[in-house]
Amino acid sequence: MKVIIIGGGIIGLSSAFYLHRSGWDVTVLDKSDFSDNCSYGNAGYICPSHFIPLATPGIVKKGLKWMWNSRSPFYVQPRLDWNLINWGLKFMRIATAKHVEDSAIPLRDIALISQREYESWLQLQGFDFAYEHKGLLEIFQTNEGADHAHHTCEKAHELGLTDTVLLSKAELDKLEPQTSINAKGALLFKCDAHCYPNKLMQQLIAYLKQQGVMFVANEEVTGFEKDGKVNRVSKVYTVNTISGEKNIFEADEIVIATGSWGRETAKMLGLKLPLMPGRGYSVTLENSPYKVNYPAVLLEGRVAVTPMDGNKIRFGGTMEITSHKTPPRMNRVQGILDAVRRFYPEFDVPLPPKEKVWYGYRPCSADGLPYLGRIKKYTNVTVATGHSMLGLSLGAGTGKLVDEIVNNNPTSMDIKPFMVDRFS
Repeated sequence: MKVIIIGGGIIGLSSAFYLHRSGWDVTVLDKSDFSDNCSYGNAGYICPSHFIPLATPGIVKKGLKWMWNSRSPFYVQPRLDWNLINWGLKFMRIATAKHVEDSAIPLRDIALISQREYESWLQLQGFDFAYEHKGLLEIFQTNEGADHAHHTCEKAHELGLTDTVLLSKAELDKLEPQTSINAKGALLFKCDAHCYPNKLMQQLIAYLKQQGVMFVANEEVTGFEKDGKVNRVSKVYTVNTISGEKNIFEADEIVIATGSWGRETAKMLGLKLPLMPGRGYSVTLENSPYKVNYPAVLLEGRVAVTPMDGNKIRFGGTMEITSHKTPPRMNRVQGILDAVRRFYPEFDVPLPPKEKVWYGYRPCSADGLPYLGRIKKYTNVTVATGHSMLGLSLGAGTGKLVDEIVNNNPTSMDIKPFMVDRFS
């Protein structure tokens, strides 16, 4: 039995991992060459602590305020685009306190499944992706940030993440003696882990190839052959982005894991998926002169700082709701580095040349939850996208759930909150 997975990011590759293990003949298609998608340049967090979705009441207000600041952490590029308008209206409607409350358990559950699965991968030959299960700091500078941290800590304990600790400034300084930190305090989520995404992706691809998974690069999907009588899709039509050659791939099952291009792929199957690309940026210092012990989220700056692979440190952030065609904005990278220096005053990181800056597009659903499950119209199509900033964190868990869905097995958690057609 053949399964075609469309998309070579962490979601598609994790799905390939579990489907191959359960006996499927797996082919992965990608419109690029598998070497540089959003799964490579992220902060590397594997974080059950991230149980608050992107769609919150506060982010709408802040988003409107930040819209005119080109260096702001959250930016929506104003433009006349019906897909953006539709997504934005749904986002604002769903961004309520109740939605935040309802999202916490499913986000926690899929993250815990994912973390457990990543840790099981470390037992396999060829996997050593600089995984460290030592925790994550959320550092705050303001009284408002302290209130948020206190509330988040209480909520974490309610969710069973009881090793979450609220730290004073003195306690934070003891954890990070190698540099000064401008902060009032921090949360320490001991449940969290991190890794070096570049190693994870490279090792996962090498392992899957060794296991016999077929990788087909530079193949852009142009359509599907559908049989309405049996509600199935039998073929995937593609065009090679280099040669222009047209190809056809037959399949018994299809998994759509096309990330920020998920809306366009789903549209070919008659599914309207409220999803927009959210661009993020990162800068990685090799042999970094600056040292921190723990990865950290800088709360007011909305920036991630991650020590990686022994000698590296990565600074990443921003959420820029824009199109795939918009050129990168280097002033947003400067905004990241400015935020880092506000928290770590000894970190004097100059703006690197454009070729040294990574950027990629996160698939942002209209409510901050993934789209995961079958398409109602077709019995053999599974969608797995919309993970926003949590793609790597939820990657292994999503792959496991995709395998359970495709094989019609009971799922490891309740996936109803992730229903693909929940906005229909």
